[in-house]
Amino acid sequence: MNGLLILIPLALLFGMGGLVAFLWSLRAGQYDDPDGAAMRILIDDDEGPRG
Repeated sequence: MNGLLILIPLALLFGMGGLVAFLWSLRAGQYDDPDGAAMRILIDDDEGPRG
């Protein structure tokens, strides 16, 4: 029972930390272009192999 007195506030603290990190990443623009990387992999390079 005494463990719950430590674990519940710790879980709430970690949850709030995750929420703050998620909101920070939204404001920083981490999710602005979710399709860009998927489309860039399909672009062919016109240059031949270097060497």
